[in-house]
Amino acid sequence: MSHLGLARVAGRAGHSVDVLFRVYAKCIAGQNDVARRRIEEALGDGGS
Repeated sequence: MSHLGLARVAGRAGHSVDVLFRVYAKCIAGQNDVARRRIEEALGDGGS
């Protein structure tokens, strides 16, 4: 995500980018693993 995108998201939430990361980063931590697992489940084992 570009820095401009982060500023836009933070602004819409009424926060600075710094606050966005300090407050909300914990909400997205580990989401890559969740997304990967869901994709793998949807596609099956993929021949592995």
